[in-house]
Amino acid sequence: MSHRRTMALLLMMALLLPILAACGGGQTTASPSPSPSPEVAVSPEASPSPEASPEASPEASPSPEASPSPEAEETPEAEASPSPEATAGPSGPTDWAAIGPELAAAYAGEYEGTTVSISHGLSGEEEQRFQSQFEDFQEQTGITVNLVPGASVETWAVKVEAGTIEDIVNFPQPGTMASYARQGRLVDLNQVINQEWLQQNYNQGFLDTNTVEDNNGNQILGGIFNRINFKSAVWYPKAAFDEAGYQIPETWDELRQLMDEIVADGDTPWCIGIESGGATGWPATDWIEDIMLRTTSLENYDAWTRGDLPFTSPEVRNAFDILTEIWFNDQYVYGGRQAIASTNFGDAPTPMFDDPPKCWLHRQGNFITTFFEQNAPGVQAGVDYDFFYFPPIDEQYGEPVLFAGDLFSMFNDRPEVRAVIQYLTTYESIRPWIQAGGGALSPHQNSNLDDYRSDLERRMAETILGATSARFDGSDLMPAEVGAGSFWKGVTDYVSGSANLDQALETIQSGWANVQP
Repeated sequence: MSHRRTMALLLMMALLLPILAACGGGQTTASPSPSPSPEVAVSPEASPSPEASPEASPEASPSPEASPSPEAEETPEAEASPSPEATAGPSGPTDWAAIGPELAAAYAGEYEGTTVSISHGLSGEEEQRFQSQFEDFQEQTGITVNLVPGASVETWAVKVEAGTIEDIVNFPQPGTMASYARQGRLVDLNQVINQEWLQQNYNQGFLDTNTVEDNNGNQILGGIFNRINFKSAVWYPKAAFDEAGYQIPETWDELRQLMDEIVADGDTPWCIGIESGGATGWPATDWIEDIMLRTTSLENYDAWTRGDLPFTSPEVRNAFDILTEIWFNDQYVYGGRQAIASTNFGDAPTPMFDDPPKCWLHRQGNFITTFFEQNAPGVQAGVDYDFFYFPPIDEQYGEPVLFAGDLFSMFNDRPEVRAVIQYLTTYESIRPWIQAGGGALSPHQNSNLDDYRSDLERRMAETILGATSARFDGSDLMPAEVGAGSFWKGVTDYVSGSANLDQALETIQSGWANVQP
């Protein structure tokens, strides 16, 4: 080969090397990866108990909080313009060290060979999706995450007393978590997770909800949310709605105008039913909670769920008055007021899918789409049904969202346990579930909305991330004697006509006297 040709080949290689390097770099990993660990370990235990499983929350049979919800859509314009973090999603690899030193150390392989146990009450497809959340984490860190099913309130109590409770517990609601915080059993996550990260990656409402008192009366962060459900939705029959020329309301006045327009057209605006067997009344509590968030301060909402603001207060009475304006107007409710208490909550929205619709609006959490498709086979999300955000009432309280969801609390303090709880504050931890579909929504501000399989789920997530405030389902925050007892009874008595408002509010308030310290 001539010297000139050799020089030409060398020159060509010099030019090509930078291009090949740029094309072949692939994905940057956050840290060196240790040897792969086995798939998520699932400890064989008893079958899931209804008390612990989100499917069996007192608010329904099945539970609104956990029933898989395929889809939802259409939010008001203001809600559909969330913060930049909500729309952009992760801009690059997450800085694990910014979340906590233990998470960074885990990704550097320092805890390879250790095991972290998580107690949960999931089963079926939900349990499979839960397992998928930890597969990549295990492979990257070498930590085995042992998922222990069959959790219940009773088994947790026994294990805590025996000192055998798992490292992390997946609670379906904050009330049970708060009881263990008061016993001094929980690790304060404010001391485990970087505060700047928490403020950056969560709406403050998600942190406030899990801020509780410990055994010394100190405020601690008792848990963190990882997956949530959206409750502030009004569903409607999209195809018929569009054909009728109705417009999505963005304010309470516009909602009232829509209701009156539907009445003027000879139809009934609302599909409402609160019958749910032994849990009859729970759908009404969700209405009251959403109205409270729109008519009074977050401080009052929190005081109300704690029992410091009585049901007989002007603030709570006002929420009931607003509900009454709609529910007790027979022109507004399909079947009239008398049908509400006897109509099953899952069947209530079905008349929306008659041709023509017998009612047009149904306020409910995102789980309700399961009942749409069960009771009206063939209906399609985004075609036959859609949703809009339950509009603000008093603009000074912004655009809040009501939510439910699962939280994780830490009982045992070891470096590898810290790493796992820190990981659960990231979108990366819920991403496999989101990509698989199934109704779970991410509360993380570093979410990537493009990962949602459904455009409707994506818009729900967008609404949550763009909310001005967020609060957990109020009745679930109350002790069971009230939230799943006197609240259900009092509101059912009121709606059915067996009690007036004064009597109903006194009945509900009396439940607090039965709460065990």
